[in-house]
Order: sequence, then structure tokens, then C-alpha cells
Amino acid sequence: MSAHTVKRAVIMAAGEGTRLRPLTLKTPKPLIPVNGTPMIDSCIRALRANGITEIYVVVGYKKELFARLAADYPGLTLIENPWYAAANNISSLYAARDHLEDAIILDGDQIIRDPAALAPDFDRSGYNCVWTEGHTDEWLLTVKNGVVTACSRTGGSCGWQLYSVSRWTAGDSRKLKKHLELEFEVKKNRQIYWDDVALFCHPQKYSLGVRPMEPGAVLEIDSIGDLAAADPGYRYLLEGGIRHG
Repeated sequence: MSAHTVKRAVIMAAGEGTRLRPLTLKTPKPLIPVNGTPMIDSCIRALRANGITEIYVVVGYKKELFARLAADYPGLTLIENPWYAAANNISSLYAARDHLEDAIILDGDQIIRDPAALAPDFDRSGYNCVWTEGHTDEWLLTVKNGVVTACSRTGGSCGWQLYSVSRWTAGDSRKLKKHLELEFEVKKNRQIYWDDVALFCHPQKYSLGVRPMEPGAVLEIDSIGDLAAADPGYRYLLEGGIRHG
């Protein structure tokens, strides 16, 4: 049996999604439909399929457009991030810092293709990862004896590619809350990712692991190219054309 079970989820959905403009000029990135389903809905449905119904969605940009989620999904609560326009996503997790115990944290602008990627049972705090032999520009973790020993922001090869899905024990989440408050309130460190807090700012305070995941179980949509690859209906954006009809 696993030592820990996820009790709640925090979904980050406050950003402006500038790399997906012009689509995000009117629609927040997590609400953009991919093959008919908004990205964030794929996250919520996968969580609920795993029995995780206490869900907190951190909103900021065009926050009013997320209102229907609370009606569509019982147990879902919206949390406003008032700093989203001036700070990086550390501000979003800071806004949700009271809901991190035994939590799974994920971004709302990704597509969950395999609900098993969000399974609630876990043994150690850490990230969903895919083993990568070839070169990647994504964050890459080095692991020794099951514990993360280093993280490369610039990628590399032969390592564990980090995805924006992580689970946190009650003990580690209490440390994470304290460190978020230290970085955000005291140090005024507003331009870092929240992941930097455990991986770079205070790595000696955590003993993180990886949760192996099959390639393709989670799709991270970082660009128009990623979006068009996931849904051919957006290929017109790559061609510089205008969709008619």
C-alpha cells in the first residue's frame, strides 16, 4: 500500500497565455477547447475519475470566464490571484497556500489523456516524469536511489523530464507553504516559478521523487505548434490564415 493519498487538488489557471495569442486575447488558455474539450476540463474530469473532488482553481486573467466551473463540478472552488499580471506563477500557489496538504498540484493548460496520471496514491512528494533518452529543452531531473538530486532548467538528455503534475505529503506541504511565504512575502521574490521554491531555493529541505509516466499520458500545450499538433483544427494559425465558417 502507498503511504499517502491525495485529498485535494490545486489547478493553476491564472496566467495570460501570451504564447497562444491571438486565441487568448478573448479566452484564457485553460479554457481553449482541444478536440471539443477545454483543457482545464480534461484535468478536472481526470481528477474526479480518481475520486478527487475537492478542487481549487486559481484564476486571474479573465477570471469571470471560469465561473461556470463551480456550477459544473460540485466541490470545486475558485481562488483569485490578484498578483497574476505582475508576478510569475509563484503568486498563484501563494494564493492557494492554505490548501496544499496532501494535494496534487497541476497546471490547467495541459491535456490529461490518461486519468491514471493523476492517481491519488503516492509514497513520496514529487513530480510526474517521463524518462527521456534524447535531448529535451524541458526541465530535466537527475535521480539517485529514488531521490531527486538535481534539476536542469535548460534540459539535456538521459534524465526524467518534469511535467506540471506533482503530489505533496502533509509534512512537505507545510514546508512548502512556509517557503512560499518566505520567498513571496519576505524576499519579495515575485518572478520565479513556484517549482523553484523546492527545486532551487530550498532543495536541502525536501527529498523529492519522481512518478514515472508513459509518454503522451499528459500533453503540455506551450505553443501554437503544440496546440495544432493536438488538434488539427488549429493548423490554420500556423499557416497564417483565417478560419472561415
